[in-house]
Amino acid sequence: MQTSIAHRLLNHPDIAEANDILRTCVHCGFCTATCPTYQLLGSELDSPRGRIYLIKEMLEKDQATDKTRLHLDRCLTCRSCETTCPSGVRYGRLVDIGREMVEAHAPRAFRMGLLRKALLAVIPYTDRMAVLLALGRLTSPLLPQYLRKKIPEKKAAVSTPTPSHTRRMLVLDGCVQPLGSPNTNAAATRVLDRLGISLVSVPGAGCCGALNQHLADSEGARKMMRRNIDAWWPHVEKRAEAIVMTASGCGVMVKDYGDALKNDDLYAEKAARISALTFDLSEIIRKEGMEKLANIGKGKRVACQSSCTLQHGQKLGGVVESILKNCGFILTPVADSHLCCGAAGTYTLLQPVLSQQLLSNKLSALNQGNPEVIVTSNIGCQMHLSGDSKVPVMHWIELLDQAQAS
Repeated sequence: MQTSIAHRLLNHPDIAEANDILRTCVHCGFCTATCPTYQLLGSELDSPRGRIYLIKEMLEKDQATDKTRLHLDRCLTCRSCETTCPSGVRYGRLVDIGREMVEAHAPRAFRMGLLRKALLAVIPYTDRMAVLLALGRLTSPLLPQYLRKKIPEKKAAVSTPTPSHTRRMLVLDGCVQPLGSPNTNAAATRVLDRLGISLVSVPGAGCCGALNQHLADSEGARKMMRRNIDAWWPHVEKRAEAIVMTASGCGVMVKDYGDALKNDDLYAEKAARISALTFDLSEIIRKEGMEKLANIGKGKRVACQSSCTLQHGQKLGGVVESILKNCGFILTPVADSHLCCGAAGTYTLLQPVLSQQLLSNKLSALNQGNPEVIVTSNIGCQMHLSGDSKVPVMHWIELLDQAQAS
């Protein structure tokens, strides 16, 4: 794709990067076949190719319109298009840059701008989010049904083994997972403990920064990255073996720290090291536990929802499924497994109609094989699916933990 962006703008590293990404696109349109919003709306501007044209136009004219903002807002950032693209277009990065420009050039209506600021002020902070959830549970009968479904039941975290092994890995608690699914990390700790690995949570590490990044607050995201790096670094210096991500959405973000902070003189080297040490939990189990976990599933029927951040963001599609098969679970068929469930961080709140349509489609696909349980690898997907699912939904590591214990 040819571009004609003003030289004065290309002095900005983000715009120069966007220009390079735009030039890799060859207009082939393969991305439209796997884009969830294009499948629902049938509009070229709600496809990756259409959004690429909008971003190109915005950069060339150095101005944004309400139309640009509308169609970028509708993007889930699921990155299914990246898996399909034969040219390797880094669409996820491009749309992040585009959204930040839209915020600068096309201010939102006051109410919508306030909502987005409120989300950024609460969700990434576990203590604040806990207060909001407590209020939500208290006032649940008064809330609209679509909001009521999004409030997870309060769950108590179970005990975990005291770190006792020579092999130690760090784990990120995250911001929402401790509240929505507190036993995910506990289950991971128990499973890895049986494999001779101690999983250690580090005080001071919090939200990975993904929420801020995708809501056009890249500086806020970088502050969270630096905070996490500072929290982890003493353990890295003591030769922690890895940083384990039990939420695939956090994993794809932390694996990108090195790129996000490459121009930061103080943190570039550390960020690259953190990204190199970061692994999704499925990568650890695939390497360490396949023999020891074989056949523990005893034929239980499981539908696996492959989260977008795992299969498209981290390019680990099929890894969880292979682990579950090795463990003796029976995987039920899931049509269109590449399509997003509609969770996508705050998308459920900011684009409720599209999110609900995608959720309905995903649950129909997951239930077609009559599973006993639905598993996923990301807390956002888990909470989104649980709100409407009649079949229990859990993180796949909790399923392994239960099977090991029985």
